[in-house]
Amino acid sequence: MLKSTRHIKLGLFLVIDGLHEAAWRHPEATSGQGMAFRRYLDIVTTADRNFFDFVFLADSLGITSDNIPMISRSARTECYDPIVLLSALAPFTKGIGLVGTASTSYNDPYQVARRFASLDHLSDGRAAWNVVTSASRFEAQNLSSDDLPPHEARYRRAREFVSVVKGLWDSWDDDAFVRDKASGLYFEPSKMHVLGHRGEFFSVRGPLSIPRSPQGHPVIVQAGSSEDGQDLAAASAEVVFTAQQNLADARDFYAKLKARLQRYDRSEDELIIMPGIFPVIGRTQREAENRFESLQSLLHPEVGIPFISRILGGVDLSGLTLDDRLPSVIDETNSSKSRQKLLVESASRESLTIGQMILRFAGARGHLQVVGTATTIADCIEEWISARAADGFNVMLPLLPGSMNEFNDLVIPELQRRGLLPSAIRAGTLRERLGLQRFPRSVPLLCRSSC
Repeated sequence: MLKSTRHIKLGLFLVIDGLHEAAWRHPEATSGQGMAFRRYLDIVTTADRNFFDFVFLADSLGITSDNIPMISRSARTECYDPIVLLSALAPFTKGIGLVGTASTSYNDPYQVARRFASLDHLSDGRAAWNVVTSASRFEAQNLSSDDLPPHEARYRRAREFVSVVKGLWDSWDDDAFVRDKASGLYFEPSKMHVLGHRGEFFSVRGPLSIPRSPQGHPVIVQAGSSEDGQDLAAASAEVVFTAQQNLADARDFYAKLKARLQRYDRSEDELIIMPGIFPVIGRTQREAENRFESLQSLLHPEVGIPFISRILGGVDLSGLTLDDRLPSVIDETNSSKSRQKLLVESASRESLTIGQMILRFAGARGHLQVVGTATTIADCIEEWISARAADGFNVMLPLLPGSMNEFNDLVIPELQRRGLLPSAIRAGTLRERLGLQRFPRSVPLLCRSSC
């Protein structure tokens, strides 16, 4: 086998017990410690030593269901604010990127710009913002609204939001803060830039009250795969996290999104596409299958149908049994359109019952699922990279810390043997690790429209 000259990017999608819905019930899980900082620290520092380019923290602004029987059996009811947790992890880690989620639907640009610029300074250039539009009415109800705005309006707001944040990150030249004691000059006035933005959703004067960050701009990550989401990604994202279940669909998504970059005068190497992968690893195929089956067996019946309803965007499945199939017509959600479409198409293509959907999606949640040996998992990764279906993967481990140890001990060496990972951990800022350019300051002195 010829070694690849194309090194992949690896992210760690961090859920403290593991991604599988029943991971917290597994005998190896340290349940009852979902807020224990030491657990997060152990996992992230292990990833820091083992070729992961970043750790990724998803987030929603509240508990996104009112089905008490389901959520009372879910470990997803306790989690840190990502920016707080990543700031705490920053001084204990050396090179790993720190990706935090912040919604454009229920924040203001100035606050988000300041928080991620602060994290970039705290981490010496390792911060990234995962841009999302909130996708649950329960988030809206926690932020003084009855329901979400329409999908298109949320993305229109998001486009302006990201533009303003990027403008605020350009408030200062790199060398603006001279701090000259002899002259008494703290910063050079000509190197401060007032944004002066007035747009459809926001009026933001600026400048940002923090110097230009080590990366110029923290890396922008985006996770939407709908048409609106892809357009936002093509305009402004540098890393895209996407759910793709098979090679053909992944290749199609990759080609179309890369081609869309031309609309914004961007080249293909300015955007890194990273599907999620849910690897269940064993030293033999049978061992991997047994591990997966042990997790599946822990799914509680009361979690099942409400869980599918939730990840379909709140579709009403009341009255259906585990042996039923989805209705032939499902109303399009105002939540996550791309995830609903993916699940509905998968269920239709494979003629899945509701019970089979629960087993299919309780682990990977619509992402690529591979159950097998390190060779099997590396084969899949190499195939997707070679076929131009991915530039890397966001690794969604089933059970922590066990799956982390298996990935590091078995899969990482196999990826290195194939030339898909370097022999030494990449150094530098997150931009440098990902092969992205540092942003030059380019915002005009005064901008009164969307910048």
